[in-house]
Amino acid sequence: MATISNIDLVRRVPMFSVLTDAQATTLSQSIVKRRFKRGECLLEQGGRSNALFILLSGRARVVSVDARGREVILALLHPGDHLGEMSLIDGEPHSASVYAEVQTDVLMLGRVAFLQSLPENSSMSFSIMRGLVKRLRRADSAIESLALMDVYGRVARALLEISEDESGERLIRGRPSRQDLAKMVGASREMVSRVMKDFEQQGLVIERDDGTVIVRDHISAVM
Repeated sequence: MATISNIDLVRRVPMFSVLTDAQATTLSQSIVKRRFKRGECLLEQGGRSNALFILLSGRARVVSVDARGREVILALLHPGDHLGEMSLIDGEPHSASVYAEVQTDVLMLGRVAFLQSLPENSSMSFSIMRGLVKRLRRADSAIESLALMDVYGRVARALLEISEDESGERLIRGRPSRQDLAKMVGASREMVSRVMKDFEQQGLVIERDDGTVIVRDHISAVM
């Protein structure tokens, strides 16, 4: 890939938008673009990749598996999100696995280049820090949901978190399966199916034929 193409890719990443032309050029020489197929593993729990991953397109899920093989979906990632930075910073293995939900393009920045870029650019360091704080807040929210909410409240919160505001409507593109929602909220698939049916009957959730899901704002009253 030509250097100019790499610079264009760097400029597409919000985290790198604050870089000077010289910094962007230097960084572009260290990045690699890679495409992952649906279901392919980007990062493996317990492993080490020695790279920062930034999503350019597509969607990925963060999954943790316990010793008995039980899965929980910790987060869904979208273009602009980054992952793998915790292992780069502390040298520990990845705490979760990440899988592509659809064909997903990522930029990969190696450990050495990543660590060198942080002291040189405080804005980039701040962006990484904001990402870590966002992840911590998400974890706090998940703990609160499990401790204080019933399944209806947990499903409602999950739907709001994975939906996006588009022209005044909250939409989920790519209808989540009942099994995936169950893994997000720590409940059985059967219970989640019952909750979603109730939400649909109340008009809180509308599933379209094109696979998108409308989530009404007043679903928050369930939480």
